[in-house]
Amino acid sequence: MSTTPTIDGVTKDAVPVQRGSGKEVRGARSRDSEGRVLNVFSHGFLILWAVMIILPLIWILLGSFKTDAEIGASSWSWPSNWNFDAFSRAWTKGHIGSYFLNTVIVLVFSVPLTMLLGAMGAYVLARYQFWGNRLIYYFFIAGAMFPVYLGLIPLYFLIKQLGMLNTYQGLILVYVAYSMPFTVFFMHAFFRTLPTAIHEAAVIDGASHTRIFFQVMLPMAKPGLISVGIFNLLGQWNQYILPLVLMQQQSGFDPDRSMLTQGLVLLSQQQGYAGDLPVIFAGMTIAILPVVVVYLTFQRQVQSGLTAGTLK
Repeated sequence: MSTTPTIDGVTKDAVPVQRGSGKEVRGARSRDSEGRVLNVFSHGFLILWAVMIILPLIWILLGSFKTDAEIGASSWSWPSNWNFDAFSRAWTKGHIGSYFLNTVIVLVFSVPLTMLLGAMGAYVLARYQFWGNRLIYYFFIAGAMFPVYLGLIPLYFLIKQLGMLNTYQGLILVYVAYSMPFTVFFMHAFFRTLPTAIHEAAVIDGASHTRIFFQVMLPMAKPGLISVGIFNLLGQWNQYILPLVLMQQQSGFDPDRSMLTQGLVLLSQQQGYAGDLPVIFAGMTIAILPVVVVYLTFQRQVQSGLTAGTLK
């Protein structure tokens, strides 16, 4: 193919290539510009979100080491003396220690039980086809969309008829039922991503369905279990409305089994009149610190579980 030189020494058949390259360059620049705008928007939103989360935590932590006068003078100044007197008063006089222990007792049983039953239900719905499979699955999904406020009165009378008001086991069962829809929804999507060949190989080797679940599929779903376990822990730890309705003393001889969120409200009501604001901040710090430590400890597992469940 012959080419004709131009004045600038550029061949004719090279001109369309130059025009096409210019469009590609402009298109690439436009995509880069859109990408930069999107990055600035997304990073700006994340920074704003982080500030909205971190600043209140710092404010609460600083307030727990201050005096009433220092809190009234400035919200963001450093405390003059870093002592733990407010934490001691909150733990003993405010009974935060008792509320903390009650919450730990309930969650030690409710979270593992939620994970076990939720994983079993999700595994059966995700890996076995039977009549009514989708109906049961959508029943769980509907449960996640049902506001807890609408079921409080029937739930109260049901727990009362069972004789489980103000008992650990009653609240444990309610927490398990409350967290099951989200757990089944999350683990159902995760189990469907696991390779079918491994399940078939285990069946050929003669493993029972129970053994396949506990020794093959459940260990493979560990990232998803950790992720949904953290979400359940946060949701149940910060739950207020259910303990407020179900954990009420039935008589003067009934022990106080209030949860930590109830204790914080009582502490706020008591110390608000006494003017001891550092105790309230200390109680809030005690309530926040365990979940922050748990989340930071398993942060990588949570991220890997979420990405594994969405990208596979």
